[in-house]
Order: sequence, then C-alpha cells, then structure tokens
Amino acid sequence: MAGGAPVPWTTETNRPCRFFCVCAPNPRPPRHLTRRSAGFNVRLRRPAIAPLPPQEVPVETSALLTVRELRVRAVHVPMPLPLRTSSGTIQIAPLALIDLLTEQGVTGHTYLFCYTPLVLKPVVQLLENLSPLIQGDPVAPLALERKLQGMFRLLGLKGVTGMALAGIDMAAWDAQARAQGLPLARLLGADRDRVPAYNSCGLGMIGSHDAPVEAEHLLVHGFEAIKVRLGYVEARTDVEVVWAVRRAIGERVALMADYNQILSVAEAVRRTDALQDEDLHWVEEPTLADDFSGHAQIRSHTRIPVQMGENWWGTHDMAKSLAAGASDLGMPDAMKIGGVSGWLRAAALAEAAGMPVSSHLFPEVSAHLLAATPTAHWLEYVDWANPVLRSPLRIELGQAVVSDRPGTGIEWDEDAVAQYLVN
Repeated sequence: MAGGAPVPWTTETNRPCRFFCVCAPNPRPPRHLTRRSAGFNVRLRRPAIAPLPPQEVPVETSALLTVRELRVRAVHVPMPLPLRTSSGTIQIAPLALIDLLTEQGVTGHTYLFCYTPLVLKPVVQLLENLSPLIQGDPVAPLALERKLQGMFRLLGLKGVTGMALAGIDMAAWDAQARAQGLPLARLLGADRDRVPAYNSCGLGMIGSHDAPVEAEHLLVHGFEAIKVRLGYVEARTDVEVVWAVRRAIGERVALMADYNQILSVAEAVRRTDALQDEDLHWVEEPTLADDFSGHAQIRSHTRIPVQMGENWWGTHDMAKSLAAGASDLGMPDAMKIGGVSGWLRAAALAEAAGMPVSSHLFPEVSAHLLAATPTAHWLEYVDWANPVLRSPLRIELGQAVVSDRPGTGIEWDEDAVAQYLVN
C-alpha cells in the first residue's frame, strides 16, 4: 500500500472476528485498500511504537477536580489555503475556543470547528449558557455527559447541541489528563508516540492545471498521503484531476478522494467505475452521509474502498452504518462522535467490526485518540487552528507526533487569539 507507515500489520477479515467480543463476521468485509483484483484482505500499516517519556504528577492536583466555569471565545482564523469543495468554499476557520476552568487551578483546553460563521455565535452562546449548569460539578467526563444529555433528550443531540456537549467533554478530558501530569494518550492507556497522517490542508476543486502544483506543495514534512476533492460538473474532469495529481506525486504516495456528498447513488456508481484503475486509496462520502443503503450500493459496485463517518452524530449513527454495510472504512469526527467519550465507544465498535479507523479534523486531539484506537488507520492533518496555538501538532516524516505534554498539548497563543477574536 502506498503511503503507509513502515511496519505492516495484516488482518484477514474474511475470518470471524478475532477480538474478544460476541459478534458475527463482517457480512462483507473491508477490501484491500489499494488497487486490487480479487481478494478481501485489509492491510493496515502501523507506525513503529515508541514509549512516551514519563510524566510527573503535580501534587497540588491530587484532589478531585471541580468545574469553576467555562470560558468560550470565538475567533475567525484565515486559512493558508482556501478549500473549495463541491459544497462550497471555506476561506476562514470559525473556531470556538473552550477553556474549562477548575477550582483546583487546572484548565482544560479544546476548540470546535464550526464550519460556517453562521453557527459560531450560537455554539458560543450555548456553551456560555451551560457554564452555570455544571458549576461545582466534578470534572468527570462520563458523569458530565450523562447530565448534559439528559437536559437535551427532547431536543436531540445533533447539530449545535452535539457540538457544545462534545466541546465540554474534550475540555474535561484535557483537564483530567493535565491534573495527572499525563498526555491524553497515556491517560487512555496508549503508548504510541506517532500515528500516520495524510495532508488534507488543501487540494480543493481547483482544476487539473493547478491541482498538481498544490499536490506537490502538500508533500512537505515527508507526507506520503494526500487527499483531493472531487465532484466537478463533468465526470471526465474528476478523472483528469486524478491523472494530473498522480503524475505529480508519483506512485508511492497514497491518494484519497472526497466527494463531500455531492453525487446521487447512480452517478457515484458511474464515477467510481471510471476511477477504478486510478489507484485511489479510498473514495469518501460519494453520496449523502445519512444514506447508508446508498453507500452500501455504491460499495457493491466498486473495488475502491468506500470511506465515511465524519457525519456520524454519535455511535448510534455509526452502528446503523455498520449494520448497513455502508463502508469499508470509518472516520469519526471527534466533535460529532461525542468528544473523547464518544470516540472511545466508536473505537470499540470499529474493533468489533474489524474496521480501520481514521480521524476527521481536530488533529491535535485525534492524534491521542488514534494512538489509543486498536484499528487506527490514518490521521487527517489540517493546519487550520495552528495560528492560535502556541505549539501546533508536529509532523515528522509523514507521521503526527503525539504530544508528550500533559493533556492534548493545546495551549493558546493569546496574542494571536486577540488578533482573530470575534466580538
């Protein structure tokens, strides 16, 4: 497989589940993740495992943490490479920066990517409204999750509600890890210090002339995998862009393709058929994200592995997708899946199903989560939050370096935050 990490690991998915769980074999197991003829083996390449350095436990944080307040700030961060997709063009990253302050002096940090400025203000306001409702509560992520979910049972847990609750969950886990003086990955029981990453910072729908130049730019820092957005008006343009990018990056680099839900099922079958022999690592969300049966139909007509999951709102959506056989691969979004707590449940489902798991956005948190995921595959790297971070996630030789600082490693560059702050 082009673009993976150096240590191979193979699961024969045409056998019953090898894990200690009560489940049936995948009725249609994931297939070979590169160009192939027959055969249904999935080859995952995992990075070499190296132990994280020991961490000192701060004595003053040995007491149970309690919530003092949430501090939330809205920022508009310009994107170095505007991203044009079949759904529109993103030029700024609307981020909600969350600080969970505790009575013990520990502060948990995280952020939410709100997709559009139209949603940023409502998310910030909801989080501010929730702050007094959890004041004085223990910083126990699962207990906070149950309490907050109960408040919104009649409304539901998707959209703005789900985003806000996930933000609190991620900040709470960060605070807990900081209190123990441990990286989040180690708190979750992991000892991997690197995960393979693909560069998703650009390569939007910019045409076959400009795409090769941008593709070469994305290979800095030793990336061995990149993603291109497709969904042009003419199907032949999709093919031309893939050809042009492949010529520029060579055969050794893994190339993923994302349709951002733009195609009908019939059109997706037609276009994936035209791309069958182009050595695509996966084709992502070719049709509507909640059309699990449609994805399953597309999957049955193509040899290209089908990827989806960034729009699973919680593990209930994921379970429905798995039951439908909608995809070969999964990529939960740390925010939409329910924060760290939701991710851990998703990782367990994926392990039981033998499904390789990649991440969607939020690379700083996702690096820790993938380090603790049994079927970890790829980390999606974007640099959209980098301008407001004191120490952005490091990439070395195409690998995301899991932060060895307490928590997730997220610390704000306050001067930059002040520059991009939205009142």
